[in-house]
Amino acid sequence: MERPKFILGDNTDFPDDIFIVHLDYPRFLINLKDDEVEFLEEIDDEDERELESEMEHLITLAGEFYDREMEKYEE
Repeated sequence: MERPKFILGDNTDFPDDIFIVHLDYPRFLINLKDDEVEFLEEIDDEDERELESEMEHLITLAGEFYDREMEKYEE
């Protein structure tokens, strides 16, 4: 099965929040309400240092994904 790199999520317990979930390594979610990022798996210190610049890129891609998805809803 081919799966998407990002998905949108919401939850009735957090009605004002919208989440973007990144499904590839490193798995993480971004709460668009406050831009908080939370990893869904443990990242060791060495990997964390290597991921710092990649995370900036992934967060940019997540934002672009969200913009594209919102354009679809507006149509």
